[in-house]
Amino acid sequence: MDRPRLIIIIPCYNEEEVLPVTAPRFKAELEVLRSKGLVSGDSRIMFIDDGSSDSTWKIIKDLSDESPDYTGLRLSRNRGHQNALLAGLLEARKDCDITISIDCDGQDDITAMEQMVEEYHKGADIVYGVRSKRKTDKAFKRSSAQFYYKLLSAMGAEVVYNHADYRLASSVVLNELADFEEVNLYLRGMFPLIGFTSAEVPYERHERLAGKTRYPLSKMISLGLNGITSLSVKPIRIITGLGLGVALVSFVLLIYTLVRYFIGATVEGWASTAAIISFMSGVQLICLGVIGEYIGKIYMETKRRPRYIVRERTDKE
Repeated sequence: MDRPRLIIIIPCYNEEEVLPVTAPRFKAELEVLRSKGLVSGDSRIMFIDDGSSDSTWKIIKDLSDESPDYTGLRLSRNRGHQNALLAGLLEARKDCDITISIDCDGQDDITAMEQMVEEYHKGADIVYGVRSKRKTDKAFKRSSAQFYYKLLSAMGAEVVYNHADYRLASSVVLNELADFEEVNLYLRGMFPLIGFTSAEVPYERHERLAGKTRYPLSKMISLGLNGITSLSVKPIRIITGLGLGVALVSFVLLIYTLVRYFIGATVEGWASTAAIISFMSGVQLICLGVIGEYIGKIYMETKRRPRYIVRERTDKE
């Protein structure tokens, strides 16, 4: 059995507290994969520093100096989790057979990598890590996440339920991913679009091992909206349907008003007028906001700016 070269991709942003804790665990798991003959001896771990303002990059450089198992990229500025992850995947694709992307905080079960690689050996080019239990998540986060995945599905977006960005991808898949040139990234929705044989590996989500989350509610909402507008045009169609519905109601009210006028039963009043104007204004502003979101994305895509810029590498070669 050929042993593929694995590169574990780990985005980091201000992770000086948790990185010294999780880095040895990633290395230990890599050693397990090697000892079982699942990956080659020159497999390694790649950290991507997403423009951290703390000592994250220094820690990555120190780790790289201590062991050839570690390597790192430092982006020129903070570009966000999805761009940092994309940077790691695209930079690694020419030097590996497979990648496994995982967050730095240790919440995703590291040992699930073994089953992921086994699924690759069985013929899967993409293996999705799927959260089977979310006991450590608060009730609001758990319920909102489940609602979001169902909403994406209702909008016609193809996503894997309860999957984030913990996945294995072969170099074949990554070469195809490189042809997706959009700036507005939602990787967990892009991989299903690529296709190829896929599999799922369930795992339990744990508590963060150290430090505080770098993904607050505002970023989660932003990622969620980006996912919907990047993968589906159904919101635009909903607006069209809403517009037709409002127009139909308005037409009926117009006929009703004319009939009342001709039979002399009209009564002057500001309440009904104000209510109708307020309702219509609200609907129009909501519609303009949704349309504006799509136009803004088109604007950013046409500029074709680089999605990431590498400032520094631990590997000088």
